[in-house]
Order: sequence, then structure tokens, then C-alpha cells
Amino acid sequence: MARYVRSAALLAAALLIAGCGGGSGDGDAKPSESGDRSAPQRPDLSPSKESDASGVADTASLPAALTEQRLNWGSCEATRDDPAPGGSWQCATLKVPLDYAKPDGETIGIALIRQEAKNGGKNGNDSRIGSLLFNFGGPGGSGVSTLPALASEYDKLREHYDLVSFDPRGVASSEGVRCRSDKETRAAESVDLTPDTAAEEAAYFKDAAAFGAGCERQAKNLLSHVSTNEAARDMDLLRHVLGDDKLYYLGISYGTELGGTYAHLFPQRVGRLVLDAVVDPTADSVDQSKNQARGFQRALDNYFKSTGRTPEEGTRKTADLLKRIDAKPLPTSGDRELNQTLALTGILFTLYDQGTWPLLTDALKSAEAGDGTELLTLADAYNERDASGHYSTQSHAQRAISCRDAKGRPTPEEAKRGLAEFRKISPVFGEFLSWDTAGWCHDWPVPGLRETAEVSAPGAAPILVVGNTGDPATPYEGARRMADELGKGVGVELTWKGEGHGAYGSGSACVDSTVNAYLIDGKVPQDGKVCS
Repeated sequence: MARYVRSAALLAAALLIAGCGGGSGDGDAKPSESGDRSAPQRPDLSPSKESDASGVADTASLPAALTEQRLNWGSCEATRDDPAPGGSWQCATLKVPLDYAKPDGETIGIALIRQEAKNGGKNGNDSRIGSLLFNFGGPGGSGVSTLPALASEYDKLREHYDLVSFDPRGVASSEGVRCRSDKETRAAESVDLTPDTAAEEAAYFKDAAAFGAGCERQAKNLLSHVSTNEAARDMDLLRHVLGDDKLYYLGISYGTELGGTYAHLFPQRVGRLVLDAVVDPTADSVDQSKNQARGFQRALDNYFKSTGRTPEEGTRKTADLLKRIDAKPLPTSGDRELNQTLALTGILFTLYDQGTWPLLTDALKSAEAGDGTELLTLADAYNERDASGHYSTQSHAQRAISCRDAKGRPTPEEAKRGLAEFRKISPVFGEFLSWDTAGWCHDWPVPGLRETAEVSAPGAAPILVVGNTGDPATPYEGARRMADELGKGVGVELTWKGEGHGAYGSGSACVDSTVNAYLIDGKVPQDGKVCS
């Protein structure tokens, strides 16, 4: 399973990949370099800070070859995972330093996609504000593939902004990290992620180490340069090359951590930032896992209430079902079995969006009757496995980025000592998340950089922080902590009493109108506003 911050948008796309909807394209691809070569007005590059704590120079001191580059927007090409979006979509590649401490050294390409503002500022339309950047979560999610799939939700914003997204460094078309083959990924699905015996525990950590070794073989020195700090610096260079003095940004899930990091590094360049489905910046890797255990159990409890069952009864029956599947995997309609790990993954998938709760009802009913097909289909959607057995590399990039960020590396013994506490928090998800604290970055080939994210942004313009009380993956409490950490007068919290991962575009007219008023008109709501 992916660690914790995949957006509902990415999971909706994954449902299509699993064969529950449309198909995917074929062929290797990268953004086209043909097309519009027009140069935007260059914004001022006066330093926001001379440097950060790492001593890395500000964007202003990058070489002219980077700061004066022109984006050659042209038609987008298909990838193995996605067809070309066509229509009004354009793609390009941004050159960025591999290592910001060596700005004149090797560069890598960041894949971009955009849809220009309606009328493009032409025909008397002078309401264009600039470019609105999107990050949909992960880490490791492809903005190049996700933005076109969701663009209809942003029609109002497109009246005033070019819609722009990107694959962060190490992701998909931006030097994407691949750590193992499809065959190896399928084989790894047999590894028990909640080991009960010494043999299962040894296999679990052997597989974790093998995953990291595969990343190191494929990515080489890139693996040391996929941090969130570097992605934030890439965003600032992109902001400049796009011609904007300030950053306009909508970050979802992990995208909130990226946005908060940007605000910390470049507070004076914050324009209008929306952080939705907020990662708790005060939590280290273990506390993030505890937060998730609470969040997913809370969502599962709410699901059981919606079906007329008590949370206690539903949780007990589900935990018992998972134990039976652990002892004897269920057959499916194909040549694969449903083991406990895949069953847990399938359950977790449905909790990201209340609209998928009926799928959980049907899948649990089938599993109780001895058929694992429906839960396996849901697990494949989460794991982005298509009908041909091809897996996307989203989870590879996610692990590479989060392990480069996370300094804490709990040992197997520490994970085992935490089992009782995690099980108490969530009888269904706790055991997996406790083991995950040690297994996720076990024997990782590069060190982590920090214990927690640094997002303090004194002097920045107000940033809108949106929390959803029923969010399973990034529990609601993180929104207030993010607002507090951004600083007084900077973090402005908006609460939605809803279900699912994320709030904007999820059906609340109150949330949508508040976010739109902020992004379009610069209207900052009162801190603590609640939408029910």
C-alpha cells in the first residue's frame, strides 16, 4: 500500500486503470518541445531569502540559462499509462538543476502541462490573473495525467488562470523513478505486510531492502535529489519562467506539505495558496502513521454507521474476516488469490471517497461468501494495476520522495513494540501501519533530511488551509496544526464537515465558493469558518 497521502483524484484515476472504467494509452512518451515559443514578461527575481538553512542559494542566483529559458509549449504525447489529452492541452519541459547546491551543474527535465485561461487574455479579456499550479498529492502523483482528468472541476478558475500542473522530480515523465518490474511487483504482493512469524517478518524486511536497492540501481544519484525542498525550488523556478511575480497554487494531500514548504522557503513570493486535505507538519513518520490509523478507522466507523451497524460490530467482523483471509486466501475469478494485504488495500481504497462506500458493501459481502474478486479489483485500483498486469510507478516515486524527506528510521523492534498501541487505535489498520513505520524506509540507500516538515512562513500573504472532518488519509486535526505552523496572520483555516479525502470540488457549495472567492478575488475568509 502507498504510505498515506494519495489524493482522491489519483485514486479515482486508478479506478479507471483497474478496468472499472476507461483504458490507458501505450508507448513511451515525453512532452513535445514543439509549438509556442512566445516569451512571457519576466517577473522580478529579487531574493526572497538569501539562502535557507542548508545554505542553498536562492532562485535569484541561478544561472541565466535556467532563469531565462523559454518553455516550448506544444502538443502532448501519450505515455504507457495515459493517452494524450489532446484538445487545448499543451505540454513542455522545464530545465532545473539536479542539485541546487551546484546550480551550474547537471540539469533534469520537469514535465509540464497547461490549459490556457479562457480567451487567453485576448479579445478584451483582462481578467487573467496568472498561472495556477496544481499538485494532487502522493508524493509521486503525476500532475500531467491528473489535471486533464479533473479540469472540468476548475472551469470557474480557468476564467482567470492558466491551469498548470507538473510531474515533480522523480515522478512519471520527470525522470521518473522505477524500482522494480511489473513481474517483481506482482511477486511482492505475496509478502505479508502484517507478519505473524519470524519467517514472514524476515521476508517483509528482505523485500523492503530489495525495493530500495532497486531504486538505487535505477535512479542512481537522482535518489538523493527528490526531496520536497527541491520540488518547492522547482516550483519557484517554474513560477518565474511562467512570468508570475507571485505563486498561485492549489495543493491537495501531500501537495499541502509541498505548498507549506514553498511558503517557508519563499514567503515573500506567496500569492494565493490553497492547501486542501492537509498533512500535519508537526508529526514525524511514526506520528503520521498514528494519525492515519485514527483517520482510516474514523472513516470506517462512519461507513458502518451509514449502513446501520455499530462501529464496534462492523470493526470486529472486518477484523475477523481479515484474520481468516490471512490464514487462507480467497479465490477470485482469475488466476490470483486475495491475501490479507490485498484485502486490506481494497478496503482502504473505498474510504477515500464516500461515493465508493457502496463498492465496499458489495466487496465485503462477496468476501464473507468466499469470493475475493471484488476486493482484489479495488486493491488493483489502489495499486494502479491495469488488466494487462502493468503497474504504474506512482508508488515507487512516493517511497523515494518520502524516504528522502524522512529522517526517522524506526527499527523492526520499535515497530513491534508499537503494535499494541496501533491496534488499540485501529483494530483494522493499526497492525499494518505499525509495521509500516519500520518497513517503509528499511535499509534505504540514502539518508533522510528532516524529522518534520518546516512550514513557518512569517511575512507571507494569507494562505487558505482547508480541513475535512471525515478525511481518512490526512485527518482533520492536521489542518489546524498547519495553520498554526504557518504563523499568525498567515494560516487561515476553513473547515468542512464532510467525508472523504479533500473538500474543494467534493460537493460543498460553501467550500467551493469560499475557495473561488479567495483565488479569484483575493477575499480571505475569517479564520475558523465552518461549512457544514
